[in-house]
Amino acid sequence: MVAQDTAVVERTRTARSTAPAPRTPRGRRPGPAPWLLLAPALVVLGGLLAYPVYQLGLISLFHYTQAQVSGGEPTTFEGLGNYAELFGDDRFWQVLRDTVLFAAACVVCTLAVGCALAVLLTRVRAVPRLALMLAALGAWATPAVTGSTVWLLLFDADFGPVNRVLGLGDHAWTYGRLSAFFLVLLEVVWCSFPFVMVTVYAGIRAVPSEVLEAAALDGASQWRIWRSVLAPMLRPILVVVTIQSVIWDFKVFTQIYVMTGGGGIAGQNLVLNVYAYQQAFASSQYSLGAAIGVVMLLILLAVTLVYLRLLRRQGEEW
Repeated sequence: MVAQDTAVVERTRTARSTAPAPRTPRGRRPGPAPWLLLAPALVVLGGLLAYPVYQLGLISLFHYTQAQVSGGEPTTFEGLGNYAELFGDDRFWQVLRDTVLFAAACVVCTLAVGCALAVLLTRVRAVPRLALMLAALGAWATPAVTGSTVWLLLFDADFGPVNRVLGLGDHAWTYGRLSAFFLVLLEVVWCSFPFVMVTVYAGIRAVPSEVLEAAALDGASQWRIWRSVLAPMLRPILVVVTIQSVIWDFKVFTQIYVMTGGGGIAGQNLVLNVYAYQQAFASSQYSLGAAIGVVMLLILLAVTLVYLRLLRRQGEEW
């Protein structure tokens, strides 16, 4: 079995090494043409992202509440005082921990479902493939509010069909902390896996058929082909969908807010985005809400930079 796996990996590396790769001539650097082509998009993104991020960071440095918004009191500079208050609050660290664990579970489940269905698409006929693609794209196109409402109806304690099928009686999924998180996780995975499925399926279709046939002739199982052949060749695509999933799932708001009624009973299902909303708009502590937003931005930026660095290292080693 070890010899077969080694042969599969060697064949994969040989097939990848034979493909010509474009190289920049030594001693020459890319000209300004790429930046000129990207300039319109950079200008639009700068206008849509740079200014709001600047305002978010600015508000987080001041004492900014409803009194300052209405003009009843002057705005005072707090520096890092809002961040000190935030980091000294045990509730913030609990919400941050729950957010990280919930986002990690959503990312893992989304990638697992999306990759499994992408492989399935390559093994079914045209009609079932088209039906699965249309169903997945329907889930992808459904607005978050609509999807969350539908899932609440499916798991409703009185009229939901899920409890009747499972024989759970009048079990209320949103009352328990873990069951509510699990219900939201199902909805997040349902509306997120189509992006992973379509992207990975496109990557699999681009893999040379000779590589997969060689792995099958060497006696590799489907799981071994995925782990030793497809996953390494699809590493750049997998990194991209992972980063996207981390960003989307870490800043989940609509599903939690709609399905748990604003964060669950006594805030037991709070995540950072909902917590920031409560601080900024429910409590009128706009500066604390902005500070939470800045912390979320820095966390997501750090995650993205780490993944890109790992991708670069793995590419050099491979």
